[in-house]
Amino acid sequence: MIVRRGSMSPIDFNGLRIFDYTAGYDDVESSVAVIEVPPSARHAEAWSKRSDKYYLIVSGEVRFVLDGVPSDLAAGDFCFVRHGRRFSYSNDRAEPATLFLVHTPSFRMDDEVFVG
Repeated sequence: MIVRRGSMSPIDFNGLRIFDYTAGYDDVESSVAVIEVPPSARHAEAWSKRSDKYYLIVSGEVRFVLDGVPSDLAAGDFCFVRHGRRFSYSNDRAEPATLFLVHTPSFRMDDEVFVG
């Protein structure tokens, strides 16, 4: 499978721009996305009933909160979120950030739980 970014439309998720490279492929074991996190954007606290999440910071900086513990991450840093663990992230910087995300097994919105 080859997926070209130019063939995709980003998903606007509360200010985050998500490019889901595996959308529409129900037969894949994992799913892959690139997330653009503009300044002041955040992902609300959530947890997954199904998927482990692997976040690689490609550019910029974000603050991850994993089970209530904040960590500032920069380009090249990595955050693993096991299913069932609460997490959130935000960009409090003046520059945008880009994240590479893998869900294993693949992402299903019905298995995501948002807190609050």
